[in-house]
Amino acid sequence: MRAPAASSGMGSVEAWPPDVTPAMAVADRSQRNDRQRAAQERRLARQAAALAKVVAADAAEPISLGSSWLASWRMAFYIGLTLSLMPVQLLLVLLRSRAAVRLPLFYHRLCCRIFGFDIRVIGDISTRQPTLYVSNHTSYLDIPVLGSILPACFVAKTEVASWPAFGWLARLQRTVFVDRRRGSSHQQRDQLQKRLDAGDNLILFPEGTSNDGNRVLPFRSALLSVAEARPHGQSLAVQPVSISYVGLNGLPLGHGLRPLLAWYGDMTLGGHLWTFCRLGRVRVVVEFHPVTDATAFASRKELTRYCLDRVSDGVSRAIAGLTGALSPVQSGAVKKD
Repeated sequence: MRAPAASSGMGSVEAWPPDVTPAMAVADRSQRNDRQRAAQERRLARQAAALAKVVAADAAEPISLGSSWLASWRMAFYIGLTLSLMPVQLLLVLLRSRAAVRLPLFYHRLCCRIFGFDIRVIGDISTRQPTLYVSNHTSYLDIPVLGSILPACFVAKTEVASWPAFGWLARLQRTVFVDRRRGSSHQQRDQLQKRLDAGDNLILFPEGTSNDGNRVLPFRSALLSVAEARPHGQSLAVQPVSISYVGLNGLPLGHGLRPLLAWYGDMTLGGHLWTFCRLGRVRVVVEFHPVTDATAFASRKELTRYCLDRVSDGVSRAIAGLTGALSPVQSGAVKKD
């Protein structure tokens, strides 16, 4: 007997065939719903798999900023400039000419123009000679930036002397190579004492390695043993220096993009240099903190803490945009605040 179709204000109720019981109809409807859900889940799974392939392909494609043409132009000019001035600097070093100190200053300024650095200098640079400049270390790019401002020699680890090409450049700039292993602080001090007695300013990176540009690593007090030197019987002038990379193409350089300039960890030098050369103009803030005397501190650790506090504070303020505002500056120029 056919069940009658009932109706109400909510609509009609489905009529059952004569050979179908209400229980069978409910089971059949449940099966149809299960099949529809299964089909929908399969469609979603296929769409998710296709999306995953697209995402994986995009992730495998390296992020590329800037221009390869610009990188090629910069590298060509940099190599040409370097090769042309190397024989001149070698001759000046062999003749022990004071021009061997001035030529690197000129060379690094040209390099900064080639690489598109806009350098903002804050604070007063020490006029005492010799002076030990104590700076944080973010990248090999610190060398041309500081070298374009200061007539000074860098202090580097002994491994740098064996680097291809760059080791020769370091030697020609009269870099002082020191062994940073424990127990060699006395040898370091004696080696650096000779340079200070000769009136050479020195640039020291007491972190002992480079950082990611977003923070300053702890300073090693052993590397500041040179501060105990007394050139010509007088206290050594020590000036903390903060160097910060804060802008790219007129925009603030955020936390995530700063590794484009910072060179640290297991980054390869060649690959990092090529990536950097593709970029546009880079804003750098270099802050010179008040000069102090090494003898003003009771111990080397206190001097180390003083320098670290000043340098860290300068970096924090610069990357936060509190110093070195992004006003227009001629590319490669050094502007004094």
